[in-house]
Amino acid sequence: MGHVKAETVSRRDRRDSRWDEHRRARREQLVDATLAAVGRHGAGVGMEEIAAEAGTSKTVVYRHFADRNELYVAVCARVAEQLTRKLREAMGSSSDPRQMVSAAVDTYLAFLEADPEVYRFVVTHSSTDGSDPISSLSSLVGEEVGGLVAGFLARAGQDTTPAAPWGHGVIGLVRAAADWWLRADRPIPRTQLATHLTDLAWAGLSGVVTPALRTTLEEHP
Repeated sequence: MGHVKAETVSRRDRRDSRWDEHRRARREQLVDATLAAVGRHGAGVGMEEIAAEAGTSKTVVYRHFADRNELYVAVCARVAEQLTRKLREAMGSSSDPRQMVSAAVDTYLAFLEADPEVYRFVVTHSSTDGSDPISSLSSLVGEEVGGLVAGFLARAGQDTTPAAPWGHGVIGLVRAAADWWLRADRPIPRTQLATHLTDLAWAGLSGVVTPALRTTLEEHP
C-alpha cells in the first residue's frame, strides 16, 4: 500500500515539476513579447498590444502574471540582467582602470541607444508598490563599479571603504546625463557623450585609483 502511495506522490511531483517549468518558460516568452511590443509600439504600449504580440489574450497573460505590475517587474529584471552582463564583459576587457570606466560608460549609453523605448518603458511605468526599478538597476551597476575600484585599492593595500560610494556616484552621474540625453533626443553623438562623461568621472577617480595602481605596479613590476 505504501509503495502505491509513494508512486502516486512521485507522479504528482513530476507533473508539478513539468507545470512549474512550463510556467517559467511561458513567463519568459511573455517578457520577450512585451519587449517586442515596446519596440513596435513604444513605451506607452498597452496590455492588448502585448497580448497580441504574444499571440494570445490578456486573460492568458494574467494567468501567468497577477497584474501589469508583476509583468513590468519581470521586464525590469530582464533589462537589469542584460545590462549588468554587458557591463561586466566591458569592464573585463581591459586591465587599465580608465579604459574600464570608459568601456562601462559607453556600454551603458549604447544599451540605451539600442533600445530607447525599452528604457523609457522601464523609467516611465512606475510600479504599484512604489519601487523604482531603474534605481535598483543603478544600484546593481554601482556595485559593479564600486567593486572594480575596491579591487584596485585592495591590491594597493589601501582602505576600500570609499569604493562603494564612489561607484554609486559615478553611476548616478551617468544615469542623470543619459536621461537628459534621451529626453533631448540625443543632441550629441553617443561616443562624444561617453567621452565627456568618462573625462568627468575619471577626473575624480584618477585621484585615488591611479596612485593605488601605481603602488601596485611598483610592488609587482
